[in-house]
This record gives sequence, C-alpha cells and structure tokens, in this order.
Amino acid sequence: MKNVFAVLLAGGEGKRLYPLTKYRAKPAVTFGGIYRVIDFTLSNCINSSIRKVGVLMQTKSTSLNRHLNVAWNVFRPELGEHIYPIHPTLSADGDMFHGTADAVFQNLRIIEDDITEVLIVSGDHIYKMDYSKMVRFHREHRADATVAVFEVERSRASQFGIVETDAGRRITGFQEKPKPSPAHGNNSEKALASMGVYVFSRDQLLATLSPEAMAAGDVDFGKNILPKLIQDHRVMAYDFVDENKKLSVYWRDVGTIDAFFEANMDLVGIDPLFNLYDRGWPLRTYQPPNPPAKFVFSDDHLHGRCGKALDSIVSPGCIVSGARVKHSVLSPRVHIHSWADVEDSVLMDGVDVGRHCRIRRAIIDKGVAIPPRSVIGYDLEQDRKRFTVTDSGIVVIPKYARVPNPEGIVCLAPSVPEPHKA
Repeated sequence: MKNVFAVLLAGGEGKRLYPLTKYRAKPAVTFGGIYRVIDFTLSNCINSSIRKVGVLMQTKSTSLNRHLNVAWNVFRPELGEHIYPIHPTLSADGDMFHGTADAVFQNLRIIEDDITEVLIVSGDHIYKMDYSKMVRFHREHRADATVAVFEVERSRASQFGIVETDAGRRITGFQEKPKPSPAHGNNSEKALASMGVYVFSRDQLLATLSPEAMAAGDVDFGKNILPKLIQDHRVMAYDFVDENKKLSVYWRDVGTIDAFFEANMDLVGIDPLFNLYDRGWPLRTYQPPNPPAKFVFSDDHLHGRCGKALDSIVSPGCIVSGARVKHSVLSPRVHIHSWADVEDSVLMDGVDVGRHCRIRRAIIDKGVAIPPRSVIGYDLEQDRKRFTVTDSGIVVIPKYARVPNPEGIVCLAPSVPEPHKA
C-alpha cells in the first residue's frame, strides 16, 4: 500500500445536519462520545496500511484542522507518510469546490509520481472497511476504476448511486439517485448501491479529470464522471467486506439529524450494532486527560439515589450524581445532577444537566447548561418554540445555546467558555 494515496473528501457544508454544523464542518461533529465523524474513515486508512492521505476541506474547517493536528499526528514524514489538510484556492469569482470530482481536480498536484492508485473516500460515513482488499481487487482485475458497492432494498435505491454489473462484476450502468421505478430483473428485491468509495489508477484519474471535463461541467464522480467512464473503460464493482463482523452489513451516512441520532443509538445496548470495542480494528482519536467517569450517590432531603447509567456510553470525565441515564451517549465532562432523568439522548462535551430535569430523544451540543427542572422531549410543540425539532421528534439544542429555566434565568455550563472565547 506504499504506492496508494487516499483523498478524503471532508468539505461538505452539512446543511441537513444543521444546527450541529453551525460552527463546524460535518466530519468534525462529535460522534459516539469521544470520536469525530472523520475518525472512522481515517482509522480505516490506518488499519488498511494506507499512510498517505490528503484531507480536502472547505467551510468551517477550524475545528477539523485542530482535530487533525492533535489526533492524527501519528504519521512519519521520514518514512514517506503524511496527512495533508488541504483548503481550496479561491478563484477570481470567489467559487470553491464545485463537486467531488472538482475538489480532486483542483488538487491533482499533490498526487506524486510514485503513486499507482488513488483511493477516494468520504469523511462523513460510519463503517469499517479494509481498503487494501479493494485495492488488490482493483489490481487483479486490471481495472481503470473500481467502485465499492453493497446491497440495499430496491425501495431505497433513490437514496444512492445505483450500479448495474455483468457476470464478471464489470459495471455496465450507473445512475446517481435514480427516481423510483417498478422492480425488474431476477433480483428485484435488491439493488447494488455505491458507497462513495472509489479506486482509480493514477494515470486514468489524471486523464479523466481534465480541464476540458471540468469546463464541460463534469464536476461530480457519481453524477458525471462514472456514468461516462463506464462506456469505454474497465470499471469494476467491489463487494463491500464489512470488518464490523456482525450479521448485517453496517454502513451509515450520518448526513441528517435523524441518521446521526440513529447511528449513535446503534452504539448502545448489550450487543451494539456497531462495535467500538474490537481490539483487532482500533478506532483512533484524541482523548484529553480527563479523569475517570464517576457515579455518585446523592443524599438529597434524606432520600438517597444512586447515579446509574443503563445501556449507555459514558465517556471519561462524566459525573452522574444521583441521576438516571438510559440508552444514551455521554461525551466527556458531562455532568448530570441529582434526580435528573436522561433517556435515548446524545449529550456532547461539557453539557451540564440540572437537578430534576427530564430529557428524552434529544441531541444536546457542546457547552449547553440545562437549568433545573427543565423538561425536553416530552412536549414537542413547546420544544419547537425554543429549539430545532425534526419530523421524527428529535430535539436538537445547538452548541453553546443559552437555555432559560422555568423561572426565566439563563445559565451557562460551568466547564465550557462562552462561544466568543472558545
């Protein structure tokens, strides 16, 4: 894999994930307590022995830049390893990346002469994949390009790029998010969906991403490049091999609030759908020197209550003081005070939940203080007046939001500075 260069697309604005992307790029959003979304794709690269990576950024990249510097400084330049954070160069009219292919086109200069294959991946998906297996498949089949695919229900085909193949797995058709149509063929229940993971032979990529192609509007791999390339080039479909090692294949696009929430809920429970605890597939990130999590017995009005968390992820530095947490994800430095109840929720770094609060089906972003006796997630009409609420009823409180308590007093989480000081 020394001659493979990975291009990680991390420039998505993340409009569908707002307000979690109000201050940060989508790949920098906290996930699973201690991780960022981008950590999963980067961990795949490291576990696949691919150690030449370029991260293409665009908007709100400060947090992502900082995370790459502190969490991913494991590369050794003297051994030919590197990770490049790459920002677009503004054109005269102020435009940046126009699409996934244009983002790579603008940075072809970073692909050195000794590179034989270019791996193109996205930084906003949750999955485990050994990319080296896909590269070997690409080489064995002497492909110009290879697309990773997995089976989905045909009813969901409009959410993906859909691939058709011949008996030898050569791609004969590619449609990006096709409109629903009647089932057809021998396997009418399933369709092959693109994962947005591509391997290109270096010379083919340079020839395909030409100035003429960009000028003609071929700025996206799924919409423009691949549908044209399959007409007269050897483009293969590689069946996704899931390193999560569960009964069902796990790949999640966390580009919406609902998808992000459900993917976090996949982590909790006795037998989680996505396994964070596989020592054979380490997931890397940066962890500050927080103390261990603490569960405190609260002696309140002589009626004690023990802090407990059931089927939950509790990160270092958390304090659950005489409170009850169930089926939730707590990021570092969360403090849940006496007699509070938190259920089916995601609480990010430094959230402070006051006494006697009741919270369910909520995502509470970094640095939010929930005043005592607040009720969130039980009266969605009231919640919509104050917060973002999805159609499925998930309440989202953005980063550093000031939440008034029932008496109208505003409080700030004690452990996190105000936004202008962050």
